[in-house]
Amino acid sequence: MANAPILFDRHLLRRRRQRARAQTGARGGADFLLIQVADDLAQRLSMVMRRFERAVDLGTPGDAVRRALETQLETQLAGPLIRAGDRGTGLAAAGDGLRVIADEEALPFADGSLDLVVSALALHVLNDLPGTLAQIRRALKPDGFFLAAMLGGDTLCELRQAFAEAETLIEGGLSPRVAPFADVRQLGGLLQRAGFALPVADSDRLTVRYDSALALMQDLRRMGATNTLAERRKAPLRRETLARMLQVYADNYADADGRVRATFEVVWLSGWAPHASQQQPLKPGSARHRLADALGAREIPLGDKMIGDKTIGDKTGR
Repeated sequence: MANAPILFDRHLLRRRRQRARAQTGARGGADFLLIQVADDLAQRLSMVMRRFERAVDLGTPGDAVRRALETQLETQLAGPLIRAGDRGTGLAAAGDGLRVIADEEALPFADGSLDLVVSALALHVLNDLPGTLAQIRRALKPDGFFLAAMLGGDTLCELRQAFAEAETLIEGGLSPRVAPFADVRQLGGLLQRAGFALPVADSDRLTVRYDSALALMQDLRRMGATNTLAERRKAPLRRETLARMLQVYADNYADADGRVRATFEVVWLSGWAPHASQQQPLKPGSARHRLADALGAREIPLGDKMIGDKTIGDKTGR
């Protein structure tokens, strides 16, 4: 962690998540994305034919993952799900279940002590993601499993581009307003560096439609997901810049009915702690037949990424 660049103001992130939780009762939360990802995580985990005695949900804000796993995977969880994360995740106020209050970048778990680690929409705001992945890998027992969802590089691409154009026109320069989310290829490489066996990285692109970009920004505030970049501009957003951004967004990203689109790319990471029983990859060039020929499928060149697209619904303004 000592050499990791400071990209995010983690203290500010914690305060904004706490503020979002405090406002949930009065104004309503915006947990639709987290619920969608938690359900998808449970479905993916249901395809792993294993029982997990000691499982940890790491850093996930709220309890959507706990509810999804305990509802859908009762037979796979041999013990209670342990929720771990800092106070910004809401664990301190949670009433049920086992909890560990800890920094996600300094895990308190002993080496080889866990069967399963999952995480939803939390790891993309860590300053030392490679270090955390290495710690997760060490905390897993041999043949233990890791599954996580985090926001990827195409997330909020419309908002980023609209702000860039507006600030260039009104203020003559740019400031970092949307986090530089990592690419799926980079994240796959981090799994390998951390020592995971059979690493897999893939992504889904989710589209949400809003009345306006302002309604999107209000949802981000209710998620506790507004700008926490360490190098963010500290001055308040100028009215002229905001007005121009809203117009650019509407001009470039509206559908025929006037509603605007917002993209959330969810990158899925999975891997296993190495074990002698696991299937080993063949040496490069040793195969005698092409898999594409056997399946009668079209071969996709190395480096192209597969992304699933789906719309998860419209959001109405509040």
